[in-house]
Amino acid sequence: MKVTVVGAGNVGATCADVLASREIANEIVLLDIKEGFAEGKALDIWQTAPINLYDSKTIGSTNDYSKTANSDVVVITSGLPRKPGMSRDDLIATNAGIVKTVTENIIKHSPDAILIIVSNPLDVMTYCAYLNAKVDSKKVFGMAGILDTARYRAFIASELNVSPKDIQAILMGGHGDTMVPLPRYTTVSGIPVTELIAEDKLNEIIERAKFGGGEMVKLLGTSAWYAPGAAAAQMVEAIVRDQKRIFPVCAWLNGEYGMKDIYLGVPVVLGKNGIEKIIELQLNDEEKALLQESADAVKSVMEVLDNMTANA
Repeated sequence: MKVTVVGAGNVGATCADVLASREIANEIVLLDIKEGFAEGKALDIWQTAPINLYDSKTIGSTNDYSKTANSDVVVITSGLPRKPGMSRDDLIATNAGIVKTVTENIIKHSPDAILIIVSNPLDVMTYCAYLNAKVDSKKVFGMAGILDTARYRAFIASELNVSPKDIQAILMGGHGDTMVPLPRYTTVSGIPVTELIAEDKLNEIIERAKFGGGEMVKLLGTSAWYAPGAAAAQMVEAIVRDQKRIFPVCAWLNGEYGMKDIYLGVPVVLGKNGIEKIIELQLNDEEKALLQESADAVKSVMEVLDNMTANA
């Protein structure tokens, strides 16, 4: 098995490190445009193999996509963070150009690869990759829900002083402050979380999860990387090992939840073919309204990209 991670920054390097140390693939290629950067990160990771006792080989490449040939799964983390004074449209235009180029080069060398998008703005960059990959939407999807639910579950574990291993949760919608955590589908070792945490406290936790990315930026001065990198690696593992895991994933909807032609976070079964199945939950009226609100926000950003493409 061969996995490529495009973008050797904090998130990409963390993802590659997790993939290597857990021996999820025989070969992991780390690619970046910055001269020597991916090679250095890959070499550093490879030098942990004798310490952490694993065999996965990590290889770095400066913009040489031939080294990524015949990858089974590709994680795309490329893109710039939003800078002061940069509008949302500027960020979309810049990162869409990057994701387009990366996607076209990856598909050229690995036409059968499954693509996992981590670049921001997540939902619209996944859409951008899909438009340029020109492959089945089941093979192009975004990582957001696993990270968002991880934050939600971590906050619940801290509140209850219990193991995060026992907390299961589903979260839907766009990646950002319109995401839709679902307390009705949140359990602690099978016990509904609503029986363990008071409603007002649970709402505080939900709000904190929604703005989890912003909290990290305030604390660090930059985006998070350990949890996003590990989340992307978990998705790769589910595909490579055909685990049929149920995860919230940014997926292309074609009628599910009454929505069409939109990338949105929904629960799916992940396996060797990518998205094996989209699971449709029986949402109540309040949950449906929140999901529609989130979808409207995502759609408006997708339309920005459509207009840029039409006017290019």
